[in-house]
Amino acid sequence: MNKFTKIFGILLLIGLLFASCKEKSRTTGWTYNDPKNGGFEVYPFQEQATGPGLVLIEGGTFLMGRVEQDVMYDWDNIPRRVTVSSFYMDECEVSNLDYLEYLDWLDRVFTPADLKVVYDNAHPDENVWRDRLKYAENEVEYYFRHPAYRNYPVVGVSWLQAANYAAWRTDRVNEQILVDMGFIYHNTTPSPEGYFNTDAYLTYGDYAYEANADKRLQYITTREYRNVKMEDGILLPKYRLPTEAEWEYAALGLIGNTLNERVLERRIYPWNGSYVRTEEKKYMGDMVANLRRGRGDYMGVAGRLNDDAGTTAPVKSYWPNDYGLYNMGGNVAEWVLDVYRPATFEDAADFNPFRGNYYETKKMLEDGEIEERDSVGRVPMVPVSDFKNDRRRNYRAADNRNYLDGDWATVLESERWHGDSTRYSTDEMYRKKPKDYQYSLVSDNARVYKGGSWKDIQYWGSPAHRRYLDEDEATDYIGFRCAMARLGPPTSSKKR
Repeated sequence: MNKFTKIFGILLLIGLLFASCKEKSRTTGWTYNDPKNGGFEVYPFQEQATGPGLVLIEGGTFLMGRVEQDVMYDWDNIPRRVTVSSFYMDECEVSNLDYLEYLDWLDRVFTPADLKVVYDNAHPDENVWRDRLKYAENEVEYYFRHPAYRNYPVVGVSWLQAANYAAWRTDRVNEQILVDMGFIYHNTTPSPEGYFNTDAYLTYGDYAYEANADKRLQYITTREYRNVKMEDGILLPKYRLPTEAEWEYAALGLIGNTLNERVLERRIYPWNGSYVRTEEKKYMGDMVANLRRGRGDYMGVAGRLNDDAGTTAPVKSYWPNDYGLYNMGGNVAEWVLDVYRPATFEDAADFNPFRGNYYETKKMLEDGEIEERDSVGRVPMVPVSDFKNDRRRNYRAADNRNYLDGDWATVLESERWHGDSTRYSTDEMYRKKPKDYQYSLVSDNARVYKGGSWKDIQYWGSPAHRRYLDEDEATDYIGFRCAMARLGPPTSSKKR
């Protein structure tokens, strides 16, 4: 960002701030941003900006679940009507180039030998391409790093690694926003103790990043410099993995199949029809997704390759769906946020359904005072009283991955059968020991992944299907893309 643009941005913000000074409260009549009235600040805000790489997915209701025969007989996805809020999702899968940028940052920040484990833990498993009787040297040695594959989807990444990437991306995007607007200096040499973290920046206020701030925002009353706050609406919400409901809703792209609130055709795939080839005259017969056509047929016959990809294809291949999202029906399957349970459809909420919540409460210090600053000059969160929920006895430990986990009904049921409320857990519902009469792979670490891949037949290209894998495992056919919450109205101001 050049100096002129930076200065212009600051002047614009100052102008907007003063322009809002005459706005009055509808409940008290007091003027906002007036030092004579105490200086309660209301920063001008239009609507949430779209983060880099994201597309707005307008929410709505849809029939989530199975749309064709359950050939696996899992019975874990019975159709039910749900509603999904508007949100943002990556236009494409996260590519090798995207992930290499992440690794480069980790390598620069965590350079000491004792911290290299951070980099090592984030590195994709390139051996996922190996098979017992397969020549996989090209993929193992070249797929992740060679520039020929830089725009191909990253694979060999576990759910945990994908979630960490999303957290890192949040901080880098918000850091760049603050740098571009002149609110912090660009840190060219981030360290393990001093790299930008969005939560720390918002939590610790002026005590954080004090030595790395060009803080041009001011308090109205004191004129002292201050950090950007959540109330200013400048920083973006967190990047994260999409929920299962969000991913399925976005993949179907029903916005292109509706007329006056009626879905004209309930799609099986992210495109219309029952086939994986287009009916458009100009491209008649071309494949619309990267899927395996049959046993041993991954790309067709030379001279007329059907999907032009032996394994994965570039992230912007084929036609996007009606939301503008690429490869929602093939290329790589994708991690989503949910913990897997076969019966989720029975007890999940019908508005923004999701399984995997983990609740934590802010801890109040015993003496009610703020602790001293730590070695990098930061202080802990300002103490607040512990949140109490009378319907939940063990609130601090409740995670809702299991049905009613942590609620009174669960505690009483567990005490009635076992005499010990701590025993009612996943291990009780799903046997974990091989010596037991029944052994299950389902656990609190089992995560859902959605969609078809280059390795799958057309059946798995339907967004309704759900599969699962342990969160610390990786494969050569699972990748991911990020999502972000849409705050405020569900549609853009341009559409309203």
